[in-house]
Amino acid sequence: MKQERSVVELDRRIAGCRACPRLVEWREEVARTKRAAFADWTYWGRPVPGFGPPDASLLVIGLAPAAHGGNRTGRMFTGDRSGDVLYAALHDVGLASRPTAESADDGLTLYGVRVTSPVHCAPPANKPTPEERDTCRPWLVNELRLLAPTLRAVVVLGGFGWQAALPAFTEAGWQVPRPRPAFAHGARVVLEGEGPQAHPLQLFGCYHVSQRNTFTGRLTPEMLRDVLRTAAGAAGLPTAPYPS
Repeated sequence: MKQERSVVELDRRIAGCRACPRLVEWREEVARTKRAAFADWTYWGRPVPGFGPPDASLLVIGLAPAAHGGNRTGRMFTGDRSGDVLYAALHDVGLASRPTAESADDGLTLYGVRVTSPVHCAPPANKPTPEERDTCRPWLVNELRLLAPTLRAVVVLGGFGWQAALPAFTEAGWQVPRPRPAFAHGARVVLEGEGPQAHPLQLFGCYHVSQRNTFTGRLTPEMLRDVLRTAAGAAGLPTAPYPS
């Protein structure tokens, strides 16, 4: 896969990808049948590119778009409850212009942070196969290379994203420690850079913002805000003060 010249070009090419037959069939079937609550929507039904500025210094990596979230709206973590939790926390920390994400044209702006995933199509049961994960990896590698001049910190949501992202960091030019660091909420690992990526990258682990985690209290808004605030500090981004 060739290296795109810009994040805009990368996003355009991602949106046209048809590399994984199972994912193509599923995302398009969901877009045709829809959910009753969204019967009047025209679903996106394609791979969902990353969202945020092309010169971000902080990257948030999730898992994959939701069938009736990103697959419907065409924007990462937009239109589902996981996104409600993530963008509310980003807003609380001062990294987003508004606390909700409803549609691709709702005016939401991210400040210094970009959101992406290792798999860009909505998978059945929210479970990509290892082959689908590996097929999609070059998109993440290219995104990391394009962001490299400004990128200083990454928050990875969940164990799947962590395991998918580590090889991508290596391919993009950062040194992942051996043995590979295990995923844990609050994990913090420094990836040394080499070549064009001469600067280190600080990697943070955070439980995924899935309904299972947020409904059970495994991940609370406070826990998420703390990770995002710490990562923003490592990325050199200003954050909003803690509420009094």
